[in-house]
Amino acid sequence: MKKTVIILGILLVLAFIGKSLYDKSRVKPANYPFIENAVWLDQNWSEEQREWFHHADQGTLTFGVPYEWFIALEQPPVSSSPKGLLSDPQYLDRYGFIPDVYSNKSQLPIGFAHGGPIRKADGAPWRNPRTNADMTEVGLTCAACHTGRITYQKTTMLIDGGSALTNLDEFQNAVALSLLYTWYGGSRFDRFADRLLGPDCSAEAKNDLRMQLSPVIAKVWKIIWLTTRVQHRAVEEGFARLDALNRIGNTIFAVDLNNPSNWVAYSAPVHYPRIWDSSWFTWIQYNGSIEQPMTRNAGEALGVNAVVDLTPGKDLFTSSVNVQTIFELEQLLAGKQPGVTRGFNGLTSPKWPSNILPPINTDLAAKGEVLYGERCQGCHLPAVTKPEFWSSVQWRPPNSAGERYLDLKQPLIDEIGTDASDAEGMKDRRVATPPGLGITSNDFGSALGQLVALTVKRWYDDQQPPTPDGVRQKMNGNRDNGVRAPLSYKARPLNGIWATPPYLHNGSVPNLYALLSPVAERPKTFYLGNREYDPINVGYHTEKFPGGFKLDTSSGANSNSGHEFNNGSGKGIIGPLLSPDQRLALIEYLKTL
Repeated sequence: MKKTVIILGILLVLAFIGKSLYDKSRVKPANYPFIENAVWLDQNWSEEQREWFHHADQGTLTFGVPYEWFIALEQPPVSSSPKGLLSDPQYLDRYGFIPDVYSNKSQLPIGFAHGGPIRKADGAPWRNPRTNADMTEVGLTCAACHTGRITYQKTTMLIDGGSALTNLDEFQNAVALSLLYTWYGGSRFDRFADRLLGPDCSAEAKNDLRMQLSPVIAKVWKIIWLTTRVQHRAVEEGFARLDALNRIGNTIFAVDLNNPSNWVAYSAPVHYPRIWDSSWFTWIQYNGSIEQPMTRNAGEALGVNAVVDLTPGKDLFTSSVNVQTIFELEQLLAGKQPGVTRGFNGLTSPKWPSNILPPINTDLAAKGEVLYGERCQGCHLPAVTKPEFWSSVQWRPPNSAGERYLDLKQPLIDEIGTDASDAEGMKDRRVATPPGLGITSNDFGSALGQLVALTVKRWYDDQQPPTPDGVRQKMNGNRDNGVRAPLSYKARPLNGIWATPPYLHNGSVPNLYALLSPVAERPKTFYLGNREYDPINVGYHTEKFPGGFKLDTSSGANSNSGHEFNNGSGKGIIGPLLSPDQRLALIEYLKTL
C-alpha cells in the first residue's frame, strides 16, 4: 500500500508540472570537491562581525517550514530507503551555499539564520505536536546572496559582500520536492516523523504532524501552479543570478495577498551584486530604483518570506521582519561617513591577494591606469584611493544629518546598449491591492515602497515605548522612501571588480577580457557554477561540467550586448576598439582597485 501511495504521488507531481518542467522533478545538483583550504580576505571586519553578519536573523521564513522540519527532511531523490538529509552542509554546498566550517558556531551554511519561535499565517504558534514546544524559524539572510567565493589551485577565497554562486531556484525546487515526497511517500513520512517526534511517538502525534504538513503542501502546489501558468515567459536563473525584484513582488503581492493575477514569470535574472560601498550611494539596485536602505532591506526580508499580516484589521502590517537587526546590518556594512582621509570604512572591497593569485604586473598595470583614465573614469570615477574620487561633484552636499552620498551616473539603456529586461520589467509591472491596505498606486515599485514602509512603521509603532521620530529617521538611513523605475543602469566605482564575475548586470559576460572585447568576440554560450578562477582573463572557468548551468546569451534577458569598445558608433559603443594588449593592461590595473 505504501509503495502504491508513493508511485501515485510521484505520478501526480509529474503530471501536474508537465513536460516543460520535467527536469525540475529530477534535481541533480552539481558535485564539487571538498573545500581543502579556505581563506577570508581582509575587508575591515573582525571575525566576530563577520560571523554575526553570516547568521543575523532578519525574521525570514524562506522555506515555509520550521527549522526543526528543515533539519529532519530528506534530500529529494525518490526512494523508499533513507536518503541523506536536506540540511547536510555538503549537500547544500552543491547549490552554492558555503558551509560554515570556519567558525564552528553554526551547523547551517553561511547566509542561513536560525531565529526565534515561528508563527503560522494566522498568528498562532507553530508547535511540536508531541512535546508542544515552540518550533523556530529558519530562513535566508543577506549573506546567502552576498558572500562570494573564488577557488584557485585548491585554495578557496571567501569574500564578504561579494557575488554569491548560489542556484536558489534549483534549491527551492529541491525543498519543494522533498516536502512533496515526504507527503506522498509513506515510509519517508514515517522517517520524518521519527526524527521530529521520536521513534516511539503515538499515532495521534503522527496524525497531528500530517495535519500541520497539509497546508504547507497546499502552498507548494499553489506555487507550482502559479509558476507553471507563466513558465513560457520565464528565463532560467541558474548559478550566480536571480530575478530578485520579481521574486519579491510575487511573494508579497501574489502569495501574501492571495492574488494569482499579481504573479509574473521570473524573466529578468540579474547577477548578485557586490554590496560594499553601496550604503553611500544615493540610489541602489542595478537600475537605481530605491533610495532608502530600510526599504531595500526590509523589502528583501519580505521577499524571502518574512511573515506579514495583510488582512485589514487590528493586526494589519504586523510582521516577523526584524527591523532592529536590519538596521544593525546596514550600519555594519556602511561604517562611518567616508571621506578622503578614512575612505570607505565599513565593509571594504577585497584587495588582490598576491600571496594566493599570481602577482600583479606593475609595469603593465601602469599602462592600464592611463587607459582607465581615458576610457573608464568618466563613468566609473577615479579609483577610491585617489583624492579626485572624494572631490568629485557627484558627491552630494551634506543632508540634515551631515551625511554625504554619491550620486552615481546612470547611462540610459539606449546609450549603454545592455539588456533592458530588468529595468523595463520594473517600469512596466502593475499590481492589484485591496483598498483596505491603503496603497495608493498600482505601479509595482511605488506599491512595494508603500507596503514596506507601512510594515516598518508598524514595527516602530509597536515598540514599547514607540520608536521616536528621530530614531526612525536614523534607522531609515536619513533618506526619503523614494522609489523610481528609470530605463538606465548605475555605473558604480570598480574597486573589487576583479572578485565579482560574471559581468554586466545580468551576468552575461564571463570575464573582464570578454567585457573589454567587441560583442562579436564575446562567448555566445558558457557555463556558470564553476568555482575555479582564471586570473588572466579575470573570471571563473566556463567549460561544461555535470550540473553546471548553460547560459545562452541569445535567449530572453540574457543578452551580452552593450558596454562595447569598438570602432564606429551606434547604440552600445562606449569607446574605441581596445587591442588585445590594451585589454590585458587595463585588466592588470583593474586588479589593483
